[in-house]
Amino acid sequence: MRAIWTGAIGFGLVNIPVKLYSAVQGSELDLDMLDKKDHSNIRFQRVNEKTGKEVAWSNIVRGYNLDGQYVVLTEEDFQKVRPEKNKIINIAEFVDESEIDTIYYENPYYLAPEKSGQKAYNLLRDALEETGKVGLGTYVLRNKESIGLIKPHEDILVLNKIRFGEEIRDASELDVKTTKSNPQELKMAIALINQLSGKFDISHFKDTYSEDLLKLIKDKAKGKKIEKPTLRVVHSRSKDLMEQLKASLGQKEKGGGGRRRKAS
Repeated sequence: MRAIWTGAIGFGLVNIPVKLYSAVQGSELDLDMLDKKDHSNIRFQRVNEKTGKEVAWSNIVRGYNLDGQYVVLTEEDFQKVRPEKNKIINIAEFVDESEIDTIYYENPYYLAPEKSGQKAYNLLRDALEETGKVGLGTYVLRNKESIGLIKPHEDILVLNKIRFGEEIRDASELDVKTTKSNPQELKMAIALINQLSGKFDISHFKDTYSEDLLKLIKDKAKGKKIEKPTLRVVHSRSKDLMEQLKASLGQKEKGGGGRRRKAS
């Protein structure tokens, strides 16, 4: 892996030198954009809107439109704003992870210690495991400030990038009417949830869409005729809800409806 950031974790008066690595990779197929006429690759260019000419990366700068005038920023300008945040993830507080709503989570990263910080790194990891707490602090990556949640994962520390409160849109913009659930329907819904409950195991979930899409691509390359499957979506009325719940619960006895797990 290639480190995307080098800095330190601030833990009280202790600084732990670390490197940051992306912890995820895409599972979707890498599809190129092509010209429909001759299947040539589509190239995207950085074009000056006044001259229409392409601009080299070396000639591109960033700026902010302030009252109709652009203020151009250099790399040095970014470093001048709270320089410590560009190099230190300073843990400001420790909380129970269960208190943090998943809507705030964004991207996970691996944190690996530099040789000089190995002992302090392991100490922080062990302390978090013992207390069941996670560390919260702010840092700057790619000129954007974020909140970092530091937690142990197996033998390493993981940094989960989480959003600020002001980044979450107000759900009151949605027109959702609240109604009181029918007690019998609620009882059936709870029974269905309990029937499908079990311990979390990520291996139960696979990106089968990409596998199926790749199979279609290979079949198409061989000249096979691809039949479009018929998908019938039934939108039931609310008065049929009890029957849907009963049928869903009955799938276990019939062996239908996919994988079933007993509650532990």
